[in-house]
Amino acid sequence: MANKFIVTSEGWLRLGNVAMHRDLLQPGESCIGGGMYEFDYVNMRLLLSGRSYDFGRVKWSWIDRLIVDASLSDISNYYEDLPITDFVPIAYAQ
Repeated sequence: MANKFIVTSEGWLRLGNVAMHRDLLQPGESCIGGGMYEFDYVNMRLLLSGRSYDFGRVKWSWIDRLIVDASLSDISNYYEDLPITDFVPIAYAQ
């Protein structure tokens, strides 16, 4: 088990401690990439990195916005040391 993330084709960021990235998908969903994540609590950042063995690197150009759970609204989001907002805007949802 490892801390993995995916981005669905609808733009949802999904995090979980799973064996395979595909374990994060819900029925009927498709994925546009994923990787690993960790929380940097000192600097209040969510750090996304790498690629999914199942789906490859995130294809940021395939989505209009990244939808992140509202519980993470006080945390800065990064992918490969760059703010995610360099790739797409972020929307927060319940």
